[in-house]
Amino acid sequence: MEHQIPQFIEIEDKIIGPLSLKQFVYVGGSLAIGFLLWSILPRIVALFTAVPIMAFGMGLAFYKYNGRPLVVLMENGFNYLSSAKLYIWRKEEKKPEKGKRASDVVQEEKSYVPRLSGSKLREITWSLDINEHR
Repeated sequence: MEHQIPQFIEIEDKIIGPLSLKQFVYVGGSLAIGFLLWSILPRIVALFTAVPIMAFGMGLAFYKYNGRPLVVLMENGFNYLSSAKLYIWRKEEKKPEKGKRASDVVQEEKSYVPRLSGSKLREITWSLDINEHR
């Protein structure tokens, strides 16, 4: 007995014209809110409130960033902002070599410029530190 295997399961079904059910709810809801604001409020106030609401509804329906819908991005952002964070920073004290003062060691660390010969790992970490602060 043969069974058909479902394909393209990530793609939502188009129910209402070219729109999926979610897209239709976002577009229809934002247009309904915009129409209500347009009919209740003075025209200039409605213009400045209804247009951003309708644009947000269109963004929810159609905008994708890196292949992910705006709703997922907003959910991830909210979860990040509302979750507890733990920041750990351990400052390592550098001990000066014999015959050098601590201020000389600090000056050497600040003025290090990588050379062609030398430790490749140190050059890579230096370039990462520089790019990180841009």
